[in-house]
Amino acid sequence: MVAKDVTHLSDLRKRTSNTDGSFTRSSSTFRDFIEKGGQFEPEKGRYHLYVSYGCPWATRTLIMRQFKGLDDFIDVTVVSPRMTEHGWPFATVDNFPGAMPDPLFNAQYIRDLYLRVNPDYEGLFTVPVLWDKQTGTIVNNESSEIIRMFNSAFDHLLPTDKAALDFYPEVLRNEIDELNEWVYNTVNNGVYKTGFARTQEAYEAAVRPLFDSLDRLETILKGKDYLIGDQLTEADVRLFVTIIRFDPVYHGHFKCNIRSIRGDYPEIHRWLRKLYWTVPAFKDTCNFKHIKDGYYTSMSMLNPYQIIPVGPKPDIHPL
Repeated sequence: MVAKDVTHLSDLRKRTSNTDGSFTRSSSTFRDFIEKGGQFEPEKGRYHLYVSYGCPWATRTLIMRQFKGLDDFIDVTVVSPRMTEHGWPFATVDNFPGAMPDPLFNAQYIRDLYLRVNPDYEGLFTVPVLWDKQTGTIVNNESSEIIRMFNSAFDHLLPTDKAALDFYPEVLRNEIDELNEWVYNTVNNGVYKTGFARTQEAYEAAVRPLFDSLDRLETILKGKDYLIGDQLTEADVRLFVTIIRFDPVYHGHFKCNIRSIRGDYPEIHRWLRKLYWTVPAFKDTCNFKHIKDGYYTSMSMLNPYQIIPVGPKPDIHPL
């Protein structure tokens, strides 16, 4: 059976909506790892990363790639943020500013890569995609696992200063895992549960835990620059990509409007701005035009006329 065109976000919501109107995210399909002695050896130039600047999950991988100095190890291709009924398009289909053509196969859509690996693939055609040029297959399309690989898999090949950077240190792993779990369920994915809810009950069942967790994060960040310990960890990376999109997109487009970050969460707002303005990897991988155009033009069920809001202004406040 040929894979279905389910990557348009309106179709994604239909595919993952429950009978009670709530939203459940589908699991990623490709879950292999780059590791020494494994099928996918860490090698310079072997792997290629496909991403969208509009997608928070994909942006996680860009941030970690830059942190670890993997720019020369793993090439990147950015798709257009304007998803169609065929999914994420390359620049050959939609020459959106900053989008690129596929350098490996001249593919038209991300879906073409999935179908190249498996013509009978029936899952979702998501980004990020970590591609192995040597074997011609997808290694992994789960962002949480890709950032773990980038954090350590190439350390033996990197300069000492980059190899020494550890964003998932063993001493903090239990705390990181615990925080990641509830942040993912109620914040990272919570905004989607809220925005894609199809009943009032499902919407309220998602939006209230979302803001309960933002209240909790506000307390955690009081007087602190980072979520855990006294250092930047993957927990900050995973939360940042949602919070940077919150006021420009989720507050209005997804009806996450009980409170705003810039108006009601001074500690989260300070944390967000400090990361963005003082840590280059956060700012360099954040493209507000891709973010806003992507969300507001790719979800016909939420924005049928594809009107892109002018505000909020500025995209992010200075420190």
